[in-house]
Amino acid sequence: MRSRLCRLPTLALIAAALAGITTPTAPRAFAAETRSTEMERELDRVHRAAADRKGAPDRATIDRRTLSIGRGDTLMDLLTSAAVPRNEASGAIAALRDVYDPRKLKVGQQVTVLFEPRRGGARKFVGLEFVPDPVRSVSIARKGETGFVSTQTEKPVSRQLVAAQGTVRSSLFEAGSAAGVPLSVMMAFIRDFSYDVDFQRDLQPGDGFEILYEKMVTSDGKAVGEGDVLYASLTLSGEEMPIYRHKTRDGRIDYYNRDGESIRRALLRTPIDGARITSGFGMRHHPILGFSKMHQGVDFGAPKGTPIYAAGRGVVEQVGPFGAYGNYIRIRHNTEITTAYAHMSRFAKDMRRGARIDQGDVIGYVGATGRVTGAHLHYEVLKGGRQVNPRSVDLPTGEKLQGRELQAFQQTVRSLDKSFEDARSGLQLARSPGPSEEKGCTKATTC
Repeated sequence: MRSRLCRLPTLALIAAALAGITTPTAPRAFAAETRSTEMERELDRVHRAAADRKGAPDRATIDRRTLSIGRGDTLMDLLTSAAVPRNEASGAIAALRDVYDPRKLKVGQQVTVLFEPRRGGARKFVGLEFVPDPVRSVSIARKGETGFVSTQTEKPVSRQLVAAQGTVRSSLFEAGSAAGVPLSVMMAFIRDFSYDVDFQRDLQPGDGFEILYEKMVTSDGKAVGEGDVLYASLTLSGEEMPIYRHKTRDGRIDYYNRDGESIRRALLRTPIDGARITSGFGMRHHPILGFSKMHQGVDFGAPKGTPIYAAGRGVVEQVGPFGAYGNYIRIRHNTEITTAYAHMSRFAKDMRRGARIDQGDVIGYVGATGRVTGAHLHYEVLKGGRQVNPRSVDLPTGEKLQGRELQAFQQTVRSLDKSFEDARSGLQLARSPGPSEEKGCTKATTC
């Protein structure tokens, strides 16, 4: 793969692709069905007991009341508004936590509350049920007089392989849409290539792409989302740049070029989303001081509060106010390279000297502290203690596979190349993990 400008895989790149060439992740579905008969037995017991009582209704007469979560509501609010005693609502919610976090319920989520009619018009709360997503349903049923039991049922989902290709006319996203590629898949495509491609400068009319990705489909044929991008290729000015998803024998998953080199870099060059370069590295007329001065970093204009990401894994060396830099963080990545971030409005939680962070962690937010004329991020890369141009510094690449691991990857390449050709030819494929994949080979199989 040719050496290209390394960029942060962020939403800024997506905005660039949407806006055009000259202007700068799935819901993962569930792989298997989990069945629980305990809830069914408990509901049957409740209804048999009710039917045994003279004049009591059978199961078909259970009252079902469907309610929607409102803005600011909790599940407790919803249940008590339906006249469920608070202690019973607490028991049901406690049981729900075994299978689902009730805090994830969103505004508009419908919940069906179940009651068993009693003589004299009274009703007994016996459970609730709801469908949090297209492949899963969750239920709570009464167990005995005071307890509750929870269960979830997931529809079986297969992973069908879909191939697409297109030619860029005005933007990569437009080309992807014309080829029928979902937005989330194109976002993943851009993130994967943005380590090595400057989408603002490199993409030209006539460039093309290929992609092989997973579509998640239920047993009744309903598409419920997208899985992983397995293979992708970007052709820039006639040069093909293929990448392949590969799982190593020790379980690590990454994308590699055809030579088995990881596409990742030690540092990301653009540690911010939705940014535009407002001032580059080099001599410039200082907007405040009024004379020419060396600008020893790159400025990214972005709205106040925009998250700032760590360009690489490292240790926080300095954090706090720092003269004209305003709120400032410096991160040491190794014995030679550090990065610095200035003019922040505030720091992320737990930012302190000595804190260890990973590449892509939020470390602070764009602001206008220090000597500035407006909100932006000033970003520096220091090599041996001296500022260097962040957009031209030679950064080490990720790992390169060798030996048996490289042989396993080459099998992955052959398998995915064949899967792409088969899917492109209209042969419907479904993917299921097997022994070969556990060893690092991704193989398409027919379901």
